[in-house]
Amino acid sequence: MAYIKCENVSLAYEGQTVVSDLNFEVNKGDYLCIVGENGSGKSTLVKAMLGLKSVGSGKITFGDGLGRKEIGYLPQQTVVQRDFPAVVEEIVLSGCLSKCGFRPFYNKAEKMLAADNLKRLEIEELAGRCYRELSGGQQQRVLLARALCATGKLLLLDEPVTGLDPKLTKEFYDIVEDLNKKDEITVVMVSHDVNAAVKYASHILHVGTQLFFGTKEDYLKTQAGKEFIGTGSLV
Repeated sequence: MAYIKCENVSLAYEGQTVVSDLNFEVNKGDYLCIVGENGSGKSTLVKAMLGLKSVGSGKITFGDGLGRKEIGYLPQQTVVQRDFPAVVEEIVLSGCLSKCGFRPFYNKAEKMLAADNLKRLEIEELAGRCYRELSGGQQQRVLLARALCATGKLLLLDEPVTGLDPKLTKEFYDIVEDLNKKDEITVVMVSHDVNAAVKYASHILHVGTQLFFGTKEDYLKTQAGKEFIGTGSLV
């Protein structure tokens, strides 16, 4: 059974339908890139998968042992979020909140998990630093460590490299690829980056004027895929 299955889903934004008759599924080990023009419903779809927005029709279901609260989410960062005055360790630990239930504190296992993920992403020396003092690349690693505290199954990344230079972008993509291939963590990433979609994804979901879901290889044979490759990005 699929981790996430989307069947005949329609989604609206501010009263306007942005996606209709959407069908796709995410299975364990997949690396799905969601692409499409601005305003095509990518962010609306992300919110629907997270349960933050209702679908107009159709349904989104979870299976194979994955619960909606087990999705590790890395959202697009705003200027306000980049200036958040919190200590790195506290931010990473907050990824364990769904595990705490009604406990008003983190237990030893959760603290160890946060420490392990800081080390895993090679930012353990930043644990006591203030988040807003970090570089963009360091901040994204912190948020990825936080997302990993929430899940060992599926990461949902929404435009994760926005604002990063090419070197930091490649480093981030390499980390996510390792998590997918070596740690067998399923990845769903919203991206405008053609290089990421072509190099890393196993599957592509294209939303917008044309709908497509399938393997990367099949996508590259479609008109939408050829246009995407031709422009280098979708903006």
